[in-house]
Amino acid sequence: MQCFVCIPSSPRSYFFVLLSLLVWNQLPVAGVHVGVVLDLGSMSGKRCKTSMSMALEDFYTIHSNYSTRVEFLFTDSMDDVVSAASAAVDLLKNSQVEAIMGPLTTAETEFVAYLCNRSQVPMLSFSATSPSVSPTHLPFFVRANLNDSSQSVAIAAFIQHFGWRQAVPIYEESAFGSGIIPSLVDNLQSIGTMIPDRVVIPTEASDDHIDDKLHRLMTLQTRVFVVHMLPELASRLFLRVQALRMMSAEYVWIVTNSVADVLDLLDQSVINAMEGVIGFRPYIALIDEVKSFSQRFKERFRQDNLVSEVADPTIYLLWAYDAVWALAMANEMVKETSPNFVIPQNINLSSDLSTIGVSQTGPKLLNAILSTTFGGLAGNFRLVDGQLQLVALEIVDVVGKGARRIGFWTPDEGIIRDISAGDSSDNDNFFRSIIWPGDSTVPPKGWVEPTNGEVLRIAVPVKTGFIEFVDVSKRAQNDTSTSTITGYCIDVFKSVLEKLPYAVPYEFFPISIESYNDLVYQVYMKKFDAVVGDVTIRANRTNYVEFTMPYTESGVSMIVPLQPDSRQNVWIFLKPLSPELWLTSLGFFIFTGFVVGIIEWNNQEFHGTLSEQLGVIFYFGFSTLVFAHKEKLESNLSRFAVIIWVFVVLILTSSYTASLTSMLTVQQLQPSVTNINQLLKQNDYVGYQHGSFVKDFLVKLGFEEAKLRNLTTADVYAEALAKGSANGGVAAIFDEIPYLKVFLSQFCDNYTMAGPIYKTDGFGFVSL
Repeated sequence: MQCFVCIPSSPRSYFFVLLSLLVWNQLPVAGVHVGVVLDLGSMSGKRCKTSMSMALEDFYTIHSNYSTRVEFLFTDSMDDVVSAASAAVDLLKNSQVEAIMGPLTTAETEFVAYLCNRSQVPMLSFSATSPSVSPTHLPFFVRANLNDSSQSVAIAAFIQHFGWRQAVPIYEESAFGSGIIPSLVDNLQSIGTMIPDRVVIPTEASDDHIDDKLHRLMTLQTRVFVVHMLPELASRLFLRVQALRMMSAEYVWIVTNSVADVLDLLDQSVINAMEGVIGFRPYIALIDEVKSFSQRFKERFRQDNLVSEVADPTIYLLWAYDAVWALAMANEMVKETSPNFVIPQNINLSSDLSTIGVSQTGPKLLNAILSTTFGGLAGNFRLVDGQLQLVALEIVDVVGKGARRIGFWTPDEGIIRDISAGDSSDNDNFFRSIIWPGDSTVPPKGWVEPTNGEVLRIAVPVKTGFIEFVDVSKRAQNDTSTSTITGYCIDVFKSVLEKLPYAVPYEFFPISIESYNDLVYQVYMKKFDAVVGDVTIRANRTNYVEFTMPYTESGVSMIVPLQPDSRQNVWIFLKPLSPELWLTSLGFFIFTGFVVGIIEWNNQEFHGTLSEQLGVIFYFGFSTLVFAHKEKLESNLSRFAVIIWVFVVLILTSSYTASLTSMLTVQQLQPSVTNINQLLKQNDYVGYQHGSFVKDFLVKLGFEEAKLRNLTTADVYAEALAKGSANGGVAAIFDEIPYLKVFLSQFCDNYTMAGPIYKTDGFGFVSL
């Protein structure tokens, strides 16, 4: 490939080349009018105007070769919805702008967005975060910022992390304030967090009105509050919170980005009042471009407005800066310099709104804006469904003179300590140290005892026996208010309440009744709210009350006396073998010795007198039981006989040892009654616990009601079993396993559980 360069041959030629270049650089640039609606009398409006002007200058300094130039037409909304709408009508009708940017408030934005949507003029908003204004319903509305709903998930995750089960939203009475509530409520309820109340505060509320709302909150049980309102009202709110001493160690205050983003702009007295408040705001990486813009912005604003101190630009100013760049890029892509408004036919032209017309270039410009992507000051500018997407939220703690970062939340990883730490599972400590209200470093439990809540009326059975489960000891007769109630069931109930993330006020009422069914029925009649005690979960009871999960072992069995102890018999060592086996073994002793003596007749060690020979024969047979005999056998036949005898002796000794051990241990624990049929056949008396459902259970098993004895305490159980059925006692006692285990822990020597275990559902607490 060859490259040709034309070189002028004369000075006149040089002159024409230079003139051509100069003319090319001076070609006219098409201006594109863009309307801006701001409250130019407010500090926020002035700061936005400076940021947008700088964005426009920076953009065309870098892109000086672009053929289009955005020209702003600033109008003043005067912080009024009607004025903002009037300004928008003027921009659309008379100026016929290509697009509109602003306004600052949600109410103004919603009105102007409807006008722009009707005229098909794109509207870019960098400050209206409320979900009440949505690109879904208004296609020409472009949210160049984050939707407030995006932080609802993060707030819910934060509350779930600390296990707070109740939270109260506090928001201003406006479209902005109420916009986040549906999303916040849905996300809190999805994690099991209840919302006992909602507090709405008018934007012009007096301090007395705010105090009334806060006093109402003080009567609630929860101490977790989520505040969503504009900075002006939030500042007044927290000053009153501090005055009412509601910024103590038991409280949790969470603010959304509407306050967390502008902490640097708040008065120091407000910051002091917010000590310990947790805030959520979009994360902005402090790259060099952001630092440079921040420094230039403060210098420019100081010059334009003649102020001495200027706060760092907030996220809203960065969004405004990026929105200007996106609009300028989109205009260059479309290259349309005239909106070409057309008034639809068959329209009544009697009003100003009907004469605005519809932009013919608006749809093209909208598509260009939606497809624009670049790296902006606030992060990657990319619109999805007409709005920016959340990358990460920064979680801050208000400490000292401002905010201190304690962690992050991202849609993919949830709560993490560092944005570069990766998966949250790698972070043992999700947050840096947090200073909570009251200068506390201990996370608040999020609730207190309610001051005006209803007290649960809990019935407790008064028992005369088995007080290990429920023990009601009265200090004064007939004075239940001074009753001291203890026991296993009470301990379980109190332990459960201690694990709850909120307080449950209650009062015990000891009740003496004849039947547990009667006690349960008291709840059904709404005389009490619950029953706490050793109440068994039964199918007939569940027809009219509710039970908790069982907290004890279930089942019904019987307890009976053990068989008489045979260990006191001095001849017990003879019982492992039957008399026949003893005689047979003795015969084998004699027979083996006689056989060995006959075979070893010529053995000198078996010689001697007749008495000596008989002694050797019998001694030889018995000596194999405990030790090796000293006589040396010479015949293989006698050796074979001895081997057989030793094997038999091994079997006999092993069996004898095992049988004797069993007699001295296991067999002494055998029950005197093994099954119900034995009791029914013998027509024995059996016992049951007073007031228990076991009485009806025994009748269903076939026992005559006359053969059932009503018993109370463990001592009475032991006495009745000791007497026996024939002497005014009982042969067995039927009861639930928890009671039987308590009885056996006191009388384990003479009694045992026997027979099958009949399944029940265990103990549970009763409620409606």
